Amino acid sequence: MENHKIRIYSTPTCPYCIMAKNYFKDKGLEFEDINVAGNENAVKEMIAKSGQMGVPVIDIDDNIIIGFRPDVFEHLIN
Repeated sequence: MENHKIRIYSTPTCPYCIMAKNYFKDKGLEFEDINVAGNENAVKEMIAKSGQMGVPVIDIDDNIIIGFRPDVFEHLIN
């Protein structure tokens, strides 16, 4: 599997964020976890990329996905 740049904007208590992180871990893919809880700069970056205030926001190779969408993840990583 090729290398992908994956960033997950999340909070520690978000169940869909946890599901997304577990999905990528199970696939053996590395990702950057960006905790937006209490991090104003990370929140601004997430909103600028997605237009959304809710998490998770997932960036796979500059493709923005809102929420836990394994069907879209599969398409982008394969």
